[in-house]
Amino acid sequence: MVGRSVKSAGVLVVGAALALGGVVAAPAVAAPAPGQHSFSAAARSFVGADTVEQKVQRMEAALAALPRLATAYDVKPLWDKGTDGTGITVATLVSFGDKAIQSVIDSYDQRNGLPKANVQILEPVGHVPGCRDSGVDTATCQSWGGETDLDVEMIHTLAPGAKIVVIATPVAETEGIDGLPEMMRAVDYATANKSADIISMSFGTAEDNFDSTSQITGLDPSLQRASAAGITFTASSGDSGATNHKKAGGYFSTRTASWPAADPNVTAVGGTNSVSGKPNTTLWADSGGGLSKVYNRPSWQDSVSTITKSTKRSFPDVAMEGTSGTSESSPLFAAVLALAAQAKGGRLGQVNTALYGGKVTGFVDVTSGNNSYNGVTGYSAAKGFDIVSGWGTLDAAKFVPSLVAALH
Repeated sequence: MVGRSVKSAGVLVVGAALALGGVVAAPAVAAPAPGQHSFSAAARSFVGADTVEQKVQRMEAALAALPRLATAYDVKPLWDKGTDGTGITVATLVSFGDKAIQSVIDSYDQRNGLPKANVQILEPVGHVPGCRDSGVDTATCQSWGGETDLDVEMIHTLAPGAKIVVIATPVAETEGIDGLPEMMRAVDYATANKSADIISMSFGTAEDNFDSTSQITGLDPSLQRASAAGITFTASSGDSGATNHKKAGGYFSTRTASWPAADPNVTAVGGTNSVSGKPNTTLWADSGGGLSKVYNRPSWQDSVSTITKSTKRSFPDVAMEGTSGTSESSPLFAAVLALAAQAKGGRLGQVNTALYGGKVTGFVDVTSGNNSYNGVTGYSAAKGFDIVSGWGTLDAAKFVPSLVAALH
């Protein structure tokens, strides 16, 4: 039934590396239950939040003094020139979403001195049920709702003029292939209908949770079609350090890479510790990152091959604040890209070639910390490019014009 749509309550429903010598890995931590999505503590805190007020309270607890991010990432000089994301649409791709998102964001913004946001919900692969509907796992749905609220506010904080779209699917992403085909169908809808210029993905699952390599690469055509249309993707690098949790429960005892972060079609974003007056140059200890077992090193990473010492794709490419999980980092970087897209006068497309091309400035080096986790020895941040933080974090006032120049 592709092509049929029903507009209701603002919702559009559409049919059809290098080991760390001497570094001790972090102690064991409790893993999510089998077959459950791995949510950040911030997203999980929304379980039980049914009203707008309850959701706003959860958000204020998770995102203390959020406007500080604009100062830390130096976006005000760009805003002063009128570069605030106006004319650009940034989407967050999620399961379930939050049907009350506009009211939640409006209330949060009014209480925290932020301008009004323009938020739209799309349900491209079928009607998304409510969290209290029959047959819905309420806790999972509400956690996804929290993820959605947090993602949207992160985007709005750094790109207050951008339109924000929540692309919601009715099937929970629960590790491995589950839920991902629906998400890729949603991406195809967004591509065909020009629904977004930038898409942030605050989810991930270990490559090792899939049944086969072909099951993973079978998801790529949707990303490739979107990239060909000029859409830029960002993805969270993961919240389990150098490993990930198993679909069957527990954690892998070896290094694993997270999809879609490890996919060369996206820009992977790792996490730093909390920022205040300036970007933090210390890696968030749980930040995902490493080397893919599936994807070979793309040609644009040849410039760092002597550092990664691998023929495989390393990730992340950059890092932003991730103390609420790298699901915070991805939308923050997506917001910065919205500023760049406005400055460029249109879509950016694949930005990784530019990031690794040697001409982009404005990076702030992340030089300390490592992502050893749950007994698995990880990777260490170091001067310059490194496997676990990529090029580091950034000063937007310098980074944005430099990236735009490199893309021309």
